[in-house]
Amino acid sequence: MRALRYHGPKDLRLESLPEPQCGPMQVKIKPAFVGICGTDLHEYHTQSFVPKHGAPHLLTNETAPVTLGHELSGTIVEVGSEVAHSYDFKLRDRVAVFPLLYCRTCLSCMDGFPACCVKKGFLGLSGGGGGLSDFLCVGPEAIFKLADNISMELGALVEPLAVAWHAVSESGIKAGQASMVCGTGPIGLGVIQCLKAMGAGEIIAVEVAARRQALAKQFGATHILDPTQVDVAKVARALTGGRGPPVAFECAGVPSSLECAIRAVGARGTIMNVSIWEKPIPFNPNSLVLDEKKLIGSLCYRSSDFGDVIDALREGRLRPEPMITGKIALHRVVEDGFEALIQEKQKHIKIMVDLSAA
Repeated sequence: MRALRYHGPKDLRLESLPEPQCGPMQVKIKPAFVGICGTDLHEYHTQSFVPKHGAPHLLTNETAPVTLGHELSGTIVEVGSEVAHSYDFKLRDRVAVFPLLYCRTCLSCMDGFPACCVKKGFLGLSGGGGGLSDFLCVGPEAIFKLADNISMELGALVEPLAVAWHAVSESGIKAGQASMVCGTGPIGLGVIQCLKAMGAGEIIAVEVAARRQALAKQFGATHILDPTQVDVAKVARALTGGRGPPVAFECAGVPSSLECAIRAVGARGTIMNVSIWEKPIPFNPNSLVLDEKKLIGSLCYRSSDFGDVIDALREGRLRPEPMITGKIALHRVVEDGFEALIQEKQKHIKIMVDLSAA
């Protein structure tokens, strides 16, 4: 079968591998669409999450090369003999795949927070297969059925939307409250949609790029602020009766964005850091202490977040179709996917790999 394999930074190879065999407690998936994630782009430049030679991943015991692709939808083509007795999975079921790998035995896992697992990893990054291949075998807990009115393309957006849904859920924001979203890439746009779906009030989006500003407005942002043109914190306070929004989401991963979010939120407000940072940044904790503000990290999701996103898609409370700005074939992933996202940032939000495309 075909598989796009990560060998190292800027070394992605489309290779031929043996088709994986479905174990008795596994489900075999034929991927349909796979999104290219910001984490994939980070790995394209600097190997951080993909395990290096000599340091195999604690759960998969694999090192590079690994098959990429963790934002995926697909079709069930085989159900393991033991799975069939306990789960209602059928051949040709359309599904989204929950890619988080976790040990189930550490304290975080037993407390119900697998994203904090001491051994955590992800399909498509840590080994165990990936969506950018013709077939993938996963455990039954990773399978989420898609409603009939959810397309396969939208099914591949469940994973990044679940990241956003989890961040909004963990922020403690209440219906009708104002919020601010700094950075409107795929996750920031997802946060805006989830805020709207959960009944948030005013949504202030902070963004420089015109295309992303327009999408933020389309998805529900009530105010768009360009940080190169206005004092964001001052305007945000004015828009919220002088208090500042009670919650801000940092989704850009640049120091000025985090500083902006901290300055803008009101006293005792919450800043949700959703970005993954490439390197340490200067930070003065007094910016939190003096007004008793809270800075909280949000990594990915729980299983319930996947289910909530699928319900919201089915009910039409999430309509993320405009996030998809390109569809490409597997053999063009480097040129039309990774390089396009790097070189044409103004044009693209989410590029989908169509595994059926010639």
